[in-house]
Amino acid sequence: MKIIIILLLLLAIGSLASGLFFLMRDKGQTDRTVKALTWRVGISVTAFLLIMAGWYFGFIPVHGVRP
Repeated sequence: MKIIIILLLLLAIGSLASGLFFLMRDKGQTDRTVKALTWRVGISVTAFLLIMAGWYFGFIPVHGVRP
């Protein structure tokens, strides 16, 4: 579970970096920046939902808190 979450977070950072790259290179002429940032939001939401589901189903133990 930790590996999947770390990979999703690295993908989100990579998508953010590509969004910055497209922003600097295209100068607003294309929509590649918007697409890259949309992917980042989707990856971040997926990571958040995966963390919540992992906690709810007991894959991620939280000490002192019961689901």
